[in-house]
Amino acid sequence: MSEINTAVETAFRQSYPLVVANLSRQVRDIDLAEEAIQDAFAEAMRSWPTSGVPSNPGGWIATVSHRRAIDRIRRERTYAQKKELLAGLERIEAERSEGRVGAVSDDRLQMIFACCHPALSVDKQVALTLRTLGGLTTQEIADGFLVSESTMAQRLVRAKAKIRDAGIPFSVPEGSDVASKLEAVLSVVYLIFNEGYFASSGVSLVREELSESAIELGRMLTQLMPESAECRGLLALMLLQHSRRGSRTDRDGDLILLEDQDRSSWDRGEIAEGLSLIEDLPERGSYVLQAKIAACHSAASSWAATDWHRIVALYDRLWPVTGSPVVALNRAVAVGYAFGPKEGLRAMRGIELDGYHAWHAARAELLRRSGDPGRARAEFQRALELSANEAERRLIESRLASLTGD
Repeated sequence: MSEINTAVETAFRQSYPLVVANLSRQVRDIDLAEEAIQDAFAEAMRSWPTSGVPSNPGGWIATVSHRRAIDRIRRERTYAQKKELLAGLERIEAERSEGRVGAVSDDRLQMIFACCHPALSVDKQVALTLRTLGGLTTQEIADGFLVSESTMAQRLVRAKAKIRDAGIPFSVPEGSDVASKLEAVLSVVYLIFNEGYFASSGVSLVREELSESAIELGRMLTQLMPESAECRGLLALMLLQHSRRGSRTDRDGDLILLEDQDRSSWDRGEIAEGLSLIEDLPERGSYVLQAKIAACHSAASSWAATDWHRIVALYDRLWPVTGSPVVALNRAVAVGYAFGPKEGLRAMRGIELDGYHAWHAARAELLRRSGDPGRARAEFQRALELSANEAERRLIESRLASLTGD
C-alpha cells in the first residue's frame, strides 16, 4: 500500500503544473481546476491499490481531472452560464479519447502570463507562480518566504479570485504587448530565484527549493520561447549563480565570500550549460548582460584571474538599461577591483542607497582597502544594523572584528 501511495504522490507532483495549466485555461477558474485535480487524486488513492498504477499516470490524472471538472460544472446551479465552458471541456475529452490533445506547452505559457499579470501584486504573482507552475505546496511556499501557511493560503485565495473576477485572460500577449508582459514574468522568476539564492531574512542564507523552482521555470520559459534572448539570459544567469551553491557557506552555515570560495566545488555542468546559452547572444538586454558578468566569474580560474576590466565594461552597458542604483553599486565594486578602492569610492558617489545594508557593507570594504579603518568600522556597523539575514550578519561581525586594533 505504501508503494501505491508513493506512486500516487509522485505522479501528482510531477503532473500537477501541466494539468492545472491546461484545465485552468479551459474553465478560466484556478480554484475549479484545483478542486477537479484533488478529486482525481482521491480517486487514484481509491482505485490504484486494486487496479494498479496506470502505464501513463500523468495521462490518467489529466483525463480524470477533466471528467471531474465536467461533473462539477454540471452540478453548478448556474448551469446555463457554464454551457460554453462545459462544451469546451467535452470537446477536449472527445479529442483526448481520440488521441488528439492540444499542446501542453501553450497552456503553461498562457498560465504563467496569467499568474504574472500586472493586475496582481508582486507577492501574489510569486505565490501563484510557485503554486501552479512550480508545483510547490502552500506550506512549502510559506516556508520559503517565512510566513505562516494560513497567510500564504489567503494570498493564493485572493490571487485566484482576482484572476477570476477581473477576467484576467489565459493567453499569450501579442505584438508590442509581449515585451512588456514578458519582462514582468522574468522579473517574478528572478525574484523567486534571488529569495532562494540569498534569503532576505531568517537563519539560512539559501532556500534551495526556491532557487530550483525558479530554474525549472526558467527552463520552461526558454523551451516555450526559444527565440527570446532574455529568457536564455535569465536561465543562464540563474545557472551560473546556482553553480556556486556548494561553496557559498561552510558547514556551520556561515557565508563564504566569492574570493574565498573553493572553485573546484562549483558545478561545472551548470556552468557549461549557462555559458552555452549566452555564447552567441549580443551584449544587450538586462538578463543577458548580467549573465555575461556572471560568466566572467565562472570562467576565471581564481579570484586573482578575474577580468574586472571586462566586468566594468559590461556594467557600463547594463546600467543605462536598468537605471538601477543596485547595478550602479555593483559597478562601483567592480571599479574598485579594476582600478583601485579609491576609484571605487568615487564611483559610489551619488548612489542613493543609504538605507540598504549592502551599500554600507560595500563602502566599508572599499574604505578598509583604501586604509581608512575608522570609517570602515562605522559603515560595517551600519550594515549590521540594517541586515536581517543571520548568516550575513555573522559575516559582517567577522569583518568588524578583523578591524579591531587597526
